[in-house]
Amino acid sequence: MAKICFLLLCHRNPDLIVEQAEMLCDSGDYVSIHFDGGGSHADFSIVKDAFKNNPNVCLAARVKCGWGEWSLVQGSLNALRLGHKTFPEATHFYMLSGDCMPIKPIKHMHQFLDDSGKDYIEHHDYFESDWIKVGLKEERLIYRHWFNERNNKALFYASIKTQRALGLARDLPKGLQVMIGSQWWCLRRSTITKLLKFLTERPDISRFFKTTWIPDETFFQTLVMHLVARSEVESKTLTFLSFSDYGIPTVFYEDHLNFLLSQDYLFARKISPQAVGLKKSLAEEFRDGNCANIGPDGKRLINYLNARGRTGHRYGERFWERGGRIGRQNTLQIVLCKKWHVGKRVAEAVAKADNVRSLGYIFDESGINLPDLGHLEDTRVKRNRHRRAFLKLLFERLETDNLTICLDPSNLETVADFADDRCQMRVLDVRCRLDDSYLAGHAQRIGLADGNISAEMSRSLTSALHSNIRSDQDSLQEMGLSALYMIAETASEEANGVALAYFMKISTQRAEKIAQSLSFE
Repeated sequence: MAKICFLLLCHRNPDLIVEQAEMLCDSGDYVSIHFDGGGSHADFSIVKDAFKNNPNVCLAARVKCGWGEWSLVQGSLNALRLGHKTFPEATHFYMLSGDCMPIKPIKHMHQFLDDSGKDYIEHHDYFESDWIKVGLKEERLIYRHWFNERNNKALFYASIKTQRALGLARDLPKGLQVMIGSQWWCLRRSTITKLLKFLTERPDISRFFKTTWIPDETFFQTLVMHLVARSEVESKTLTFLSFSDYGIPTVFYEDHLNFLLSQDYLFARKISPQAVGLKKSLAEEFRDGNCANIGPDGKRLINYLNARGRTGHRYGERFWERGGRIGRQNTLQIVLCKKWHVGKRVAEAVAKADNVRSLGYIFDESGINLPDLGHLEDTRVKRNRHRRAFLKLLFERLETDNLTICLDPSNLETVADFADDRCQMRVLDVRCRLDDSYLAGHAQRIGLADGNISAEMSRSLTSALHSNIRSDQDSLQEMGLSALYMIAETASEEANGVALAYFMKISTQRAEKIAQSLSFE
């Protein structure tokens, strides 16, 4: 008969953790708890005191955990190593969080694991799959991450930019095919024994993953598939969880009981801490239930409903279809410039003179500080997915009717998208001298070249970039925009002042003063 060691990762609500752990080990199974080192000492003491005389529960050394960091893997390893050593009769190790609850009887779980004889860990090829929907991908692995994107966003992206500029990309560990998947897995004891032995033999593996980004989605997944035959591993998690298209997890409440019990999984997350009745019913089913009925696929149902809006609007338009217009009452000033630092300076000068906000290259650049828009602002991919809706939210969030943004001149698709809106849009084309030296550096910044490029290849590349820039300039003119103006490094301050006066709708005298203050270097 299978005996499970549940690896319980938690950081708060000690009373609920005690209830959860007691429920899990009531049937003779085991629990190894990692209580986040960032949690309060008083909370940890409650958990520690509750299990000081319980031989089926152990508490691992605490690590202060941060989302996306190695610390989450280290906390998991601490619980895993201690559970593996303390409970030699455990046949399986199941990763859980404090937000998880069982949705099948424990008798069913034991029988299921006995019959299957397999490991359950979601795994997809890191580079070939589309498991990562938005944000960084290759950069998670090849660059070293010492800063947390959530706590130090500016340093996080500056570090990546610096490593990219210096050519500090690193190789993957020898002999490993990196895999990615959910961190909620269930592995056999034989697999855990191989994994822990492998980590002792290959200390370079831990060193590598310690500076990757979000390693809890790659570390165990990669090692299991390296050590275990594919025929013995199912690429699925036994924990039911669902996410919105913006990566926000579905939270389950009191009225989800029958829905959860019908899912073809053993556990579910996230269960709301306030869903006391739901937790009580699931705990009773876990202890005393005898059957495990399977119903329709819950993920497909949730995705279906998400695609059609909330209750009462199931067949209504989503907000980016119904309200995703910037609006004719709002004025959008766009500064186009290939030299981003110059474009930002021009935009800031324009915004300061008009007493409006300048937001920079929000559709071209990743590390931008923006107001909270429910995580829609987090990544460049999300912002570009529904540009007009994103800008509308910015206008509303900042309580303004006038914004200035920057765009790279190659981003004409975005200009065309905004031109189709009913907003008042004005575009300023800022043209700088772009010599071969600058374009060679630009090619390296955008990843087209590195420091080892030959002189001949560099000349060919800069020639192609010059051609692309001219093509973009021609395409911009052909768009027929009603409010397109141009200033240039080669033009006189008087001519630039006239263009700025039309763009900003101010007097020529004021505009010339702004033109005199601009630097194109």
